[in-house]
Amino acid sequence: MPEESSVVYDGSTIKTLSHLEHIRLRPGMYIGRMGDGSHPDDGIYILIKEIIDNSIDEFIMGFGKRVELTVEQGAVAIRDYGRGIPLDKLVECVSVMNTGGKYNDEVFKFSIGLNGVGTKAVNALSESFLVRSTRDGKYHEARFERGVLQEESRGESAERNGTFVRFVPDATLFQNYAFRLEYIEKRIWMYAYLNSGLALYFNGQRYLSANGLKDLLEAETGEERLYNVIAYRSKTIEFALTHSDNYGETSFSFVNGQYTNDGGTHLSAFKEGVLKGINEFSGKNYKADEIRDGMVGAIAIKIKDPVFESQTKNKLGNTDVRGPVVAAVRDAIVDFLHKNREVADVLLDKVARNEQMHRQIQEVKKKSRESSQKTRLRIPKLKDCKFHVGDRWPKNLEKRDTMIFLTEGDSAAGSLEVCRDVNCQAIFALRGKPMNCYGEKRDKIYQNEELLFLMQALGIEDDIENLRYDKVVLATDADVDGLHIRNLLITYFLSFFEQLVLSGHLYVLETPLFRVQKPKEKPVYCYSELERDRAAEKLGKRAEITRFKGLGEISPKEFGQFIGEEIKLQPVTLENMRNIPELLGFFMGSNTPKRREYIMNNLEVHKYE
Repeated sequence: MPEESSVVYDGSTIKTLSHLEHIRLRPGMYIGRMGDGSHPDDGIYILIKEIIDNSIDEFIMGFGKRVELTVEQGAVAIRDYGRGIPLDKLVECVSVMNTGGKYNDEVFKFSIGLNGVGTKAVNALSESFLVRSTRDGKYHEARFERGVLQEESRGESAERNGTFVRFVPDATLFQNYAFRLEYIEKRIWMYAYLNSGLALYFNGQRYLSANGLKDLLEAETGEERLYNVIAYRSKTIEFALTHSDNYGETSFSFVNGQYTNDGGTHLSAFKEGVLKGINEFSGKNYKADEIRDGMVGAIAIKIKDPVFESQTKNKLGNTDVRGPVVAAVRDAIVDFLHKNREVADVLLDKVARNEQMHRQIQEVKKKSRESSQKTRLRIPKLKDCKFHVGDRWPKNLEKRDTMIFLTEGDSAAGSLEVCRDVNCQAIFALRGKPMNCYGEKRDKIYQNEELLFLMQALGIEDDIENLRYDKVVLATDADVDGLHIRNLLITYFLSFFEQLVLSGHLYVLETPLFRVQKPKEKPVYCYSELERDRAAEKLGKRAEITRFKGLGEISPKEFGQFIGEEIKLQPVTLENMRNIPELLGFFMGSNTPKRREYIMNNLEVHKYE
């Protein structure tokens, strides 16, 4: 018989939280990850997005062609020139859950935010929050602290209609946060591309797009695109399409102005429409991967009742969008290709080359499958986890992001295996330095045992949408060899699976470089020399400093805390696609005088005692 718990479970243990208390207790349910601003999807950027979304909704409905955003010293200010929140409902709209005008289809037909949650979450998670609405010569202003109303004021105003919001994220919830302006700028550009004619000002600089998604693809592909961007726009559907000679496909998808980085039904329908349109025009029966390899596309739709997987709206679930999107994309592509024969010739030549390449890859894959039973015993095996992307978790377990650690050798893998969470953390141990994939053709990775098995372990052999893990984590040593392996793996993903990187699935594991400890006292783990020096100064002369030269030197008992709740992951991010060939060529191509000069100019020598 199990021992009886000493904890009393009766009516006194049942609690009912207010909406404000619940938001502050479980902020992740409302804004996703918290973070400190080092990742573009961290909560402080979601706070900005939630407010700007409301301004975009005003523009979509035909009110206000200008939005101003200022970020200074941790404070965010946003001003739009829409209709302004109704003055008599101002306080309720920013503080009372499930209150808003977006439940009314006549007022907001194609809104991003439909649940009356976003602005309230921003208010609740800010140490200070001020909102002022101006309508027809009058204003109403309210000031809050951590979601609690402090004061209100009303009166006459000569300002133009619109809404002004100023907030400072709560530092007790977003610890040591800092805004990275480049992440905000990328979001602002996305808003501009999706809302042609809307002028956005970020810290005084204007962002404006005249051609929408066409401008987006031109900015992303630069001179790499093989033909002019195919573009189409109606009241509810907009898409753009082109090809480059890169491997893999890259896509951007949006719903009511919201970037859905994990796609959804609208993106699947777009790809289906492209396939049907090209096959109908060519009279051929090309396969999906033969058309999509090297394809860069973007789809944006407007629908009345979008169904997202979460409050952060990363993936669309509406099934009713498929038919209209497929038909619109197919018909527009057929029409465009008939009218632009030069573009059609280039596109079909690219597809024909893809067909030939994929035929060669199939032959290589067939040979690799035939020999896989012989080679399987000679490669590091995957130590998998129990659950993967899309799996249903038992009710007694809290669902977490799944991740796979790509480790350097068996030593680090051994430490990880002992302390990992077997439910959601997998391990793939590399034998050494993988092949440098820069400049290689795709069939090469099918001939390389390690890269082939890595691809199969991740589930991306046929389609990036089948990725089995939320996070692919590079867990290599912080020495020269470890950094080289990290660069080789990044080159592998950028060369053949760039969408995995662009969608935010690739990370680097940060582990401590030093342990500073006094005898019989709790150790302090440091991630930099500066942290080491501060810890040593604080602990005094008796402090012992240990430098970890490799992950294998960290005992499993210690390692557990670095991959648990406090795990530090640095995302691998890119500003846009067109930087990829230049970056890879510079760092991973043949030795060049320019790279040698860069190394010599930036070389730093460190001495460790």
